[in-house]
Amino acid sequence: MSSPAPAPAVPAASCPECEAAIRLDRHPLRGQVIRCTDCGVELEVTSLQPLVLELAPEVQEDWGE
Repeated sequence: MSSPAPAPAVPAASCPECEAAIRLDRHPLRGQVIRCTDCGVELEVTSLQPLVLELAPEVQEDWGE
């Protein structure tokens, strides 16, 4: 009788803006944008192994150009 495999740990990282600990409820996807609960800045997941968060680029209107 084998025991069930332990659930993989949900990754954690720190905010590059305020250094707050960012804990995720589930595994993120590359390119996913999340918000820091301490400073409110938007962060983009740029790497999964290891988990790396960078400031998300601001979306600018192109006005049809």
